[in-house]
Amino acid sequence: MLRALLLENPHNDADEILSRAGFEVVRHPGALEEEELVAELDGVDVLGVRSGTQVTERVLEARPDLLAVGVFGIGTNQVDLRAAARHGIAVFNAPFSNTRSVVELAVGEIIALTRRLTVRDKALHGGTWDKTATGSREVRGKTLGIIGYGNIGTQLSVVAEALGMRVVFYDTAEKLALGNARRMGSLAELLAVADVVTLHVDGRAGNAGMFGRRQFEQMKHGAAFLNLSRGFVVDYGVLREKILDGSISGAAVDVFPDEPRRNGEPFESELRNLPNVILTPHVGGSTQEAQENIGHFVAGKLASYARAGSSDLSVNLPRLTLPPSDAARYRIAFVHRNTPGVLALVNQTFAEHGANIEGQILGTLGEIGYVITDIGSELPAEAVAAVEEMEDTIRLRVLRPPAAQSTSTKR
Repeated sequence: MLRALLLENPHNDADEILSRAGFEVVRHPGALEEEELVAELDGVDVLGVRSGTQVTERVLEARPDLLAVGVFGIGTNQVDLRAAARHGIAVFNAPFSNTRSVVELAVGEIIALTRRLTVRDKALHGGTWDKTATGSREVRGKTLGIIGYGNIGTQLSVVAEALGMRVVFYDTAEKLALGNARRMGSLAELLAVADVVTLHVDGRAGNAGMFGRRQFEQMKHGAAFLNLSRGFVVDYGVLREKILDGSISGAAVDVFPDEPRRNGEPFESELRNLPNVILTPHVGGSTQEAQENIGHFVAGKLASYARAGSSDLSVNLPRLTLPPSDAARYRIAFVHRNTPGVLALVNQTFAEHGANIEGQILGTLGEIGYVITDIGSELPAEAVAAVEEMEDTIRLRVLRPPAAQSTSTKR
């Protein structure tokens, strides 16, 4: 039986999906530090994490037999993807499953900031009746500037237009504008016209510190600011200054450079106790619907990779799916270094040992290659051993349909 370790409480449906695939599922409620994670990975075949656990190269080296890591969320910057690929460890995430939840949070916060609902709420909780229209505005007719026009940014664009907002966006990649949204030629152009600026960029290292003093000073006076993407992309010290001097009218922040690993731990931020500032504990995708979708999606990908070798939508290995064949008696899942002639050598080895290939698919991604091969005859142990000993072999697994029980691995 394979063993799965799930951290940080992904949806319980993940347990059922993995159990049906033959996994023993073990849970830990919070994130783990590096040393703790290394100790807990003993005997684990599949690891599931959310945003609080860092899966470093040292962690991956400590458990070389790990098959895959599932990130129960969108971002994968908490996993060393290149190190995982070098060890033949597939990484999966849920790039679409919580998009709507993040969009709805952004829309709610845009309205709350524009109407200054946080200020009105705090006054009443403090026992003061302060009925006034001062500083309270409609979002209709305002310009929303979206930085990062991916899955979340595009859907937010459509919903914002339905509210009557004008939408401009900026992305470093070429993106098709939806509806009446208008692409801006530079970030500075967007900041000059947007009444609300919202960040939806990914966690790549190049985005660190992308929004600092210069960008805040290019924003319209009195504009609002949202960051529901990554904590390390914004200089929150500067944001604090701009809130206090009134040049930024309000802010909503869901992500922070340093976040507590477990519920109940203390939280510190320079943004606490500021007027018209909404702080949420990284809950953009934390709705029941999103977590259920994510649990199903990621657990399904982990099970499919472990049992059938399918790497569809992996973020660090070539994305391959080989349809099942009734004639196949074995399936070979082979991760290797992407060097010329590897596939020819593998097939020659199979042929020399009398193994008949029923189906095969190859893909490459950077320095990594991946081959799925169905064998319709007996598979001599000598053929497997010969491929395992090849210089460019990273990991080889032999799966026997229909039970798909792994009989050999190497890294």
